[in-house]
Amino acid sequence: AAAPAAEVRPAPSAGRSEFVEGRTATATLHPLLVAAIDPHSEVAERYRSIRARISHREETMPLRTLMVTSPGVGDGKSITVGNLALTMAQEFQRRVILVDADFRGSSVHALFGLEGAPGLSELLAGEATLDDVMVYLPDHRLTLIPAGRTPHFPTELLGSTAMRRAVDTLRGRFDRVLFDMPAVLPLADAGTFAPMVDGVLIVVRAGLTQRPALDRAIGAFDEEKVVGVVLNDTI
Repeated sequence: AAAPAAEVRPAPSAGRSEFVEGRTATATLHPLLVAAIDPHSEVAERYRSIRARISHREETMPLRTLMVTSPGVGDGKSITVGNLALTMAQEFQRRVILVDADFRGSSVHALFGLEGAPGLSELLAGEATLDDVMVYLPDHRLTLIPAGRTPHFPTELLGSTAMRRAVDTLRGRFDRVLFDMPAVLPLADAGTFAPMVDGVLIVVRAGLTQRPALDRAIGAFDEEKVVGVVLNDTI
């Protein structure tokens, strides 16, 4: 799997203090999370390129909170956002959190080898606190929030006041907040959630995503919010 990506910097020195929120865990990374597993590979370099382009866009628009979605299922958005989060966390003293907001097809916990609950759904339902659901991976300097259990009304939960409060709180605690969202076209979830974040990144898959589907996905958001399109699986 591949994707356009960003540039990397050396890891912080071991002597600096760690930023830790929530509980700590050791990740077992999926082989496609190449940003951490094979950071010198061509694919990892592409993710660093994406990171650099996003940083460049920040000169004209705020991008502290960013959601990643795709036109349809199977375009590789979760692998893309996982690699992008790892790449961003490699920046010196950058506080990064990845939130799995894909209640219908959550995969972030599986990509990082973690248990799925409690997570975002429990937080939004008032059954857990933010510190209860955050998992910090010290080996990668990355914080995660898994999706948790599948709620009965995912779209309504994503558009709730509780979700807006959670986004605002994370915006204040982290330098970059990434949300893995469901695909755009089959569901209303991504469109409902988009007004809460600064930008939208759309992942498409070479040889799979059709241009009309991409056009409809882009049209589902305010034009100013679409940061760019990632062409995945090009190698």
